[in-house]
Amino acid sequence: MNVKATPKSSACHRRIDCRLCGSKTLTQVLKLAPTPPANALVTKEQLGESEERFPLDVFICDACSHVQLLDVVNPEVLFRNYVYVSGTSPVFVEHFRKLFEQIRGRFPVGQSDLVLEIGSNDGTLLRFFKDAGVRVLGIDPALKIAEQATNQGIPTLPEFFTAERARDLREKHGPAKVVLANNVFAHADDLSDIASGIKILLADDGVFVFEVSYLVDVVEKTLFDTIYHEHTAYHSVKPLITFFAQHGLDFFAAERVNSHGGSLRGFVQHAGGPHGQSPAARDSLRHLLDLETRMHIHSAAGFASFEKNIQQLGANLRRCLAELKQSGKTIAGYGAPAKATTLLHHFGIKASDLDYIVDDSPWKQGLYSPGHHIPIVSSDTLVKRQPDYLLVLAWNFAEPIIQKNKQFSEAGGHFIVPVPALRVI
Repeated sequence: MNVKATPKSSACHRRIDCRLCGSKTLTQVLKLAPTPPANALVTKEQLGESEERFPLDVFICDACSHVQLLDVVNPEVLFRNYVYVSGTSPVFVEHFRKLFEQIRGRFPVGQSDLVLEIGSNDGTLLRFFKDAGVRVLGIDPALKIAEQATNQGIPTLPEFFTAERARDLREKHGPAKVVLANNVFAHADDLSDIASGIKILLADDGVFVFEVSYLVDVVEKTLFDTIYHEHTAYHSVKPLITFFAQHGLDFFAAERVNSHGGSLRGFVQHAGGPHGQSPAARDSLRHLLDLETRMHIHSAAGFASFEKNIQQLGANLRRCLAELKQSGKTIAGYGAPAKATTLLHHFGIKASDLDYIVDDSPWKQGLYSPGHHIPIVSSDTLVKRQPDYLLVLAWNFAEPIIQKNKQFSEAGGHFIVPVPALRVI
């Protein structure tokens, strides 16, 4: 169907074409509850202010099969005052260490080479390269996080990455042997401009390595709460191969990794570049293409069961929480990731259901959740006000959270893990 545009505002507008191929024939495959921006945590002083909620409608392109949001929230709203930092999670620190080792082993990087990361956050990944003696540069629009990273020895430009910016960077710093983008290549509306920037910046023998949430995992595991306004794109291999080729780039290898419940790690070079000559590299793409075909995620019909599974998951969780509340049990949340905003709003879970949310990041403590205004506190609160149950909203870290909070469970506390399947531990 053809998508109708809505008027542009300073905060949000709806595009009418596919951001990968430009087709204007798209089909809606999922409608989630509108939410405020997922990371727009609220201060105590802002509690009385109204919060605008934006649609979370998911579309598939009938031409290239790319799955995406068409309602685009202004990136200045989403990212300038960002509160997520990867370095507070030991799981992600280890994940990035392994990624560094893989890149260093597969694509040798010398000390004179440049490694640049788009959306470098607090510099957790780049620090491994810097400690190995490699030149590094981060670029991230989150002003305070970029400043902190720079102060801690990882030079970080507080800017958005664009093709124009890539030209400036190449002129000042030379070509990049490795360009990284971890969980950011799904975050931008104008992916064509970013791909053009990568093409400009990448050395002749360079490689672009990216990680994004993988659509196969989202559908297969009902990871619906990974859908929020920061994620404008829900990537699969098939449309990306064509997209990169249109920009003179070669998507030559890919693999599945476990981060965020299931992600796609891709490897891209200049067309005709030196990498990916082994049969294993090309086979990695063919294997994933076959998987996507079997999953039927290249057409709208493949998403019918996805919506039913979300509804069932919500019914099970609401029933569980209601029964616990009726029996006099107290419940708190653990983790205030972006995905929690989607889950809480779509399932209608409010401050009357959760007394508070524990989060280990000092950037989030003392704030309130978007829309429902559930207070976010440090783990010290668990000792002072131990609830009977903890709803693990950061479910992708469920096991380390449970291990870290043995004192809570030994005192009689229980954990509820809502995704990908409801578990009470």
